[in-house]
Amino acid sequence: MWQPTGYNPDDFANRRHIGPSPEEMETMLATIGVGSLDELISQTVPASLRQSDDLGWEPMTEGQLLGHLRAVGAKNKVMTSMIGQGYYGTVTPPAIQRNIFENPAWYTAYTPYQPEISQGRLEALLNFQTMVSDLTGLPVANASLLDEASAAAEGMAMALRQTKGRKHRFFVDEQLHPQVIAVILTRARPLGVDCVVGPIEELPADEVFGAALAHLGTHGELRDLTPQCEAVHAAGGIVVVTSDLLALTLVKEPGAMGADIVVGSAQRFGVPMGYGGPHAAFMSCTDALKRTMPGRLVGVSVDSAGRRAYRLALQTREQHIRREKATSNVCTAQALLAVMASMYAVFHGPRGLKAIAERVHLWTVTIAEALRAGGFTVETQEFFDTITVNVGETQADVLMAAERRGINLRRIGSDRIGLSVDETTDRDVVTRLLRAFGIEDEPAFSDAPSISDGKLRSSEFLTHPVFHMNRAESEMMRYMRRLSDRDLALDRAMIPLGSCTMKLNAAVEMMPVSWPEFAGLHPYAPADQAEGYREVVRDLEAKLCEITGYAAFSMQPNSGAQGEFAGLMTIASYQRAQGEDRDVCLIPTSAHGTNPASASMAGLKVVAVKAADNGDIDIEDFRAKAEAAGDRLSCVMVTYPSTHGVFEETIREVADITHAHGGQVYIDGANMNALVGLAKLGELGGDVSHLNLHKTFAIPHGGGGPGMGPIGVKPHLVEHLPKDPATGEEGAVAAAHYGSASILLISWAYILLMGGKGLTQATRVAILNANYIAARLRDKFPILFQGESGRVAHECILDTRVFASSGVTVDDVAKRLIDHGFHAPTMSWPVAGTLMVEPTESETLFELDRFCDAMLDIAREAEEVASGKLTVDESPLRHAPHTTEDLVAEWDRKYSREQACFPAGAFRVDKYWPPVGRIDNAYGDRNLVCTCPPWGDEA
Repeated sequence: MWQPTGYNPDDFANRRHIGPSPEEMETMLATIGVGSLDELISQTVPASLRQSDDLGWEPMTEGQLLGHLRAVGAKNKVMTSMIGQGYYGTVTPPAIQRNIFENPAWYTAYTPYQPEISQGRLEALLNFQTMVSDLTGLPVANASLLDEASAAAEGMAMALRQTKGRKHRFFVDEQLHPQVIAVILTRARPLGVDCVVGPIEELPADEVFGAALAHLGTHGELRDLTPQCEAVHAAGGIVVVTSDLLALTLVKEPGAMGADIVVGSAQRFGVPMGYGGPHAAFMSCTDALKRTMPGRLVGVSVDSAGRRAYRLALQTREQHIRREKATSNVCTAQALLAVMASMYAVFHGPRGLKAIAERVHLWTVTIAEALRAGGFTVETQEFFDTITVNVGETQADVLMAAERRGINLRRIGSDRIGLSVDETTDRDVVTRLLRAFGIEDEPAFSDAPSISDGKLRSSEFLTHPVFHMNRAESEMMRYMRRLSDRDLALDRAMIPLGSCTMKLNAAVEMMPVSWPEFAGLHPYAPADQAEGYREVVRDLEAKLCEITGYAAFSMQPNSGAQGEFAGLMTIASYQRAQGEDRDVCLIPTSAHGTNPASASMAGLKVVAVKAADNGDIDIEDFRAKAEAAGDRLSCVMVTYPSTHGVFEETIREVADITHAHGGQVYIDGANMNALVGLAKLGELGGDVSHLNLHKTFAIPHGGGGPGMGPIGVKPHLVEHLPKDPATGEEGAVAAAHYGSASILLISWAYILLMGGKGLTQATRVAILNANYIAARLRDKFPILFQGESGRVAHECILDTRVFASSGVTVDDVAKRLIDHGFHAPTMSWPVAGTLMVEPTESETLFELDRFCDAMLDIAREAEEVASGKLTVDESPLRHAPHTTEDLVAEWDRKYSREQACFPAGAFRVDKYWPPVGRIDNAYGDRNLVCTCPPWGDEA
């Protein structure tokens, strides 16, 4: 007789996202020693902290979600954007869209802190740095920043550090884009910087420590900034210049004008506008400033066999090491987007880029000539791609006429219109544009540039061979494949990084990011053209409020660290409004490195709070330091569950003490994967939190970015959330109002697919998976911190120091894991010599066991060293990772080739082979090379 299966193939949460099956969970629970998942959760999460209500919305199937997304996307109106202002239409080469943007080998990779398994994306990022360095004319460039506005603000902070605070005034060119000015003003206040915004002709060079100047003004004027650079330098100051990469293929580079720092956006190099992001900002600087440059810097080093190898250079300046003394709190780049931009340059090469730039410029000249002939006043005299037209009282009529013809223009004041030409502009666009101005004549394409000889570029750029391999798509496709094959991403194996939550990024969640109805919108398009996006944001905010217990969210912060800063500035704004002068921030010593760095950036004095022996906050030390701060206490920054992976029952006491002294409670949401559906940050005493959407809510890490860090707040803080950057006024933290809006779609899709119950079950299984690993490994690797019932939250810390007496280090364990086919867990943080493991809910029992088998095999090899069977220098641990060249070279080691390359857990047929051996970090810092080296056999 036919019997129904009772099986639901459309159950996304339990069928697709959550790794272990119900049967596998029973096996895991037995290993842990509990009778049910409910029992495990009750032992892990204190009952006093649990939320009383369930998350209420029903899940969608994948088919329902795609239909819903199409319907919502249809509410957006994708027009031809000529708004400019730092965002431009671009053509993403299909080879790059399919092989980079939509390829999980690229978008699921983690930050390249383990360089041996990151050589592909490191090479691509080195190409990006070389591209930026060449085009801007400065010797050092970083691997990208969050957006142009925050990059300019970072430039101001660099200038302040370099001049050692001898002056506190900074000049801001009024021809910077409004959003750039807004973010500079926001960042200046807590640094005690007095910003002078004005015309470049009124630059008070003797009075300022630096200046931010626009190479191409927001209204289009192209300037040679050499006189201004000379004047600022004569007074001992630093010059930050904003520029445009496409323009720099034609016009004189800022480095040749004397700029110290050059910043801008690489968006128009093949990255869709996406209603604001994500896009890779760029920064380059003089050699003298390279050690104060924020963000990541890819450098060239060598491996154990002397082969060329890439790594992140100068990491000792980064926030996770220097904490409140760091140059910046930046811990997320825009790696995936920087890779896309670099591949766009490889795809087109210097001749192709220059040809695109020439076409853009000459179409702009064509439009300017036609408008002048039609009786309009074109105010911009010398330009690249943007002009400003005085249309008098006809402004509204022209804007409306252009919109009827499918074109958005920029409203400037009450009588002017700005328009920007980009790669997508063609004769049809120009004809429609001129019709909007009442000009009926067919445009006559001009061949007379509007750039004087003195402002034209005379130097070469992109001379490295990598930028000349663009003759055939087959070559490009193979190059991108070769690079991805060098990396270990989430599409190959579990990446068990504590505090980083490398979970499934389902294909269905990623799809809408590429759809034109979401990818093609300019962030400053009229509001009625972005109704779809606004619906997404409204519903995502409502669901995040339900998940956290907060009253409202700002989606503006485009990284976790940016969210921290935004949250602290929200607190500061509230306290100023109350007439309070508070400047002390209490931070536990175990906190994320971004916490003290963000607090310092926000102008706060960081006071460290001790940890108790069990890793919890030392509540008496906290109480004493809160009392000592008194009415100077601004806030406390805590992570929950703790950085040690434990639910501390004192969290509400910490909040009560803080509130008793008038302070605010900032709860870092990095560990939300242990909370969703079980406990609410707002009910634990939090006033403000940021959420890492690129962790808990399924946005992929992209090899080191993009990220999103929206902040949620209690009712009293709502009016102090980040302001709209388009106004050009202080209060914005990112260039676009919704930050990197297009990737909000991923988290929204994830939440809709999972439903409230699915999200809660994901949290429960994340806790199950972590406790299963702890149970299997605790006999060989002591678990450092546990709750009162002996349970961990969503992550556990394995103590590898048990092997230290025999010389085996945590580095040896991490590099040996590569031979087993795994990315190492988080190393030496928050405790030196340990590994912090977070398996997430998406990993199956098979993969969990494969990881545990690998760790137990590594423990066996360490025990062989401890027993004297061989020394640590003779062991596979010290020689790891092993490459194919090691395998075929003369073999004189005391262990077999098979043991070296095919240890327990490693795949034999589909084995991942690292392209290089262990990398010499010190060599790379001593011999700093941050652009593409000569191309030889080893490249």
